[in-house]
Amino acid sequence: MTAIEIQDRPPAITRLTHWIVLSWGWRRALVALAAGALSALALAPFDAWPALFFTFPILVWLVDGAAAGRLGGLPSAAIAGWWFGFGYFLAGLYWVGHAFLVDAKTFGWLLPFAVIALPAGMACYTGLGLALARMLWTRGPSRIIALAIALTAAEWLRGHLFSGFPWNLYGYTLTGPLVLAQGAALIGIWGLTFVAVAVFASPAVFTDDRADTRRRWLPLALSVAVLVALAGYGAMRLSRTPTAFVDNVRLRIMQPNLPQDEKFNYGAKQRVMSQYLEMSDRSTGPQSAGVRDATHLIWPESAFPFLLTREPDALGQIAALLPEGTVLITGAVRAPAAVPGQKVERAYNSIYVIDHDGSILSVYDKIHLVPFGEYLPFQDFLEKLGLMQLTKLPGGFIPGERRRAMNVPRAPRMLPFICYEIVFPGEAVPSGERPGWLINLTNDGWFGASSGPYQHLQQARVRSIEHGLPLVRAANTGVSAVIDPLGRVVRSLPLGTEGVMDVSLPRRIDAPLYARTGDAGIALIVGAALILVIRRRVRRG
Repeated sequence: MTAIEIQDRPPAITRLTHWIVLSWGWRRALVALAAGALSALALAPFDAWPALFFTFPILVWLVDGAAAGRLGGLPSAAIAGWWFGFGYFLAGLYWVGHAFLVDAKTFGWLLPFAVIALPAGMACYTGLGLALARMLWTRGPSRIIALAIALTAAEWLRGHLFSGFPWNLYGYTLTGPLVLAQGAALIGIWGLTFVAVAVFASPAVFTDDRADTRRRWLPLALSVAVLVALAGYGAMRLSRTPTAFVDNVRLRIMQPNLPQDEKFNYGAKQRVMSQYLEMSDRSTGPQSAGVRDATHLIWPESAFPFLLTREPDALGQIAALLPEGTVLITGAVRAPAAVPGQKVERAYNSIYVIDHDGSILSVYDKIHLVPFGEYLPFQDFLEKLGLMQLTKLPGGFIPGERRRAMNVPRAPRMLPFICYEIVFPGEAVPSGERPGWLINLTNDGWFGASSGPYQHLQQARVRSIEHGLPLVRAANTGVSAVIDPLGRVVRSLPLGTEGVMDVSLPRRIDAPLYARTGDAGIALIVGAALILVIRRRVRRG
């Protein structure tokens, strides 16, 4: 090979780009699938977010290659997006399959369908996003912004349509490092989604054939500058706002680590109750007085395999446990008010605040129920076919009416969330509400020792940052944690362990920008970016 031939030969990265752009059929699908699956490494517990600098440019090149397809490349872009999304959600949501093994005799046969069907459905939004991106596509760096606009819109739809499932939004890839996660206080998770796509896709421009050297480097340089600016803002915010605590509030959080099959076994009633009572009064140190150390005792979601208000002896045992001045905050299944002559089958998934004498002071009923877990879409029809939701409650759970802050003796007002309700950013804090803290009672025991509980914790932490509110989290199998308003984990209990944790309640801070403006800011940014991209596309004809 001559020197001239070596000099004229394109570098390896350019050859790879051309191969991806020109790939078709099963090769194109495999590239998209692999890129999507590798992108899941950016999520908790791995937090390998730099991997997206290698996987997101592939999305750009796949859309570039769609131009040769029919109908302006829209079907080809949508199919590539579906395969990318399928890989991303398959790798990121595999843990859903654990829930079908809790009662393998009843639900085990559904495991392969659930593990494949959920990612396949979520991938439709990614396919829609890439089709929209193809409609906005131009040559040069502006196509990176087109991709960010389209995928942010698709993710927003995923979080809202058909009850919504905003789990593992692309913006969470920027929340592993706490300094970068502080950006949520400015623009929320939807804003971080827009930034993440634009930043991580920027290296794609480096291989553009028609770009001069300066233009090739500019998008990547700007992306690095954005990350540096976010990190600088986060570091400054963290250094200027130390964790402060509410006076005279002492929390005791109990993580029982009960096997999931015992949570719904009425025969285990007294065994479960005895474990809760023993752990709650357990000494945690030489100077510990057990439950008397706490002003607020906290138990996780669906704590009992029975209806608490239908078991006077259980309420009596709770009253005997609690000293005067201590209240219990616990999850429990709650039956609706009895109607004479009507058999009660359905129930609420609830949070109780119980005083030291066993009286119930306040109740919250879960609003956002889990499809196929707590209810079945088309419930009556599917039950006639013999199907049931994982909780096996005929008719499914009853949804609550609205989220509201709860009064708690000797503590600021708290805003309750049960299980995955905490992952819905737009529903986190109702308009006009400014509680003192957030509480998330959950039972991640459905998902075993997998990535699921860590992803749940990460998303809950972002709600704290967005709203400047501390979060108290009690989980049956973990991860239980107390998080301050900037997302710092004050204390936690590891996944899959039994334990008790005594900790003070962090104090809230002034509402950050996102808490005051909501999604209006990012809507303006995305709208302005859309206008610029459309103008550039029109100019280029």
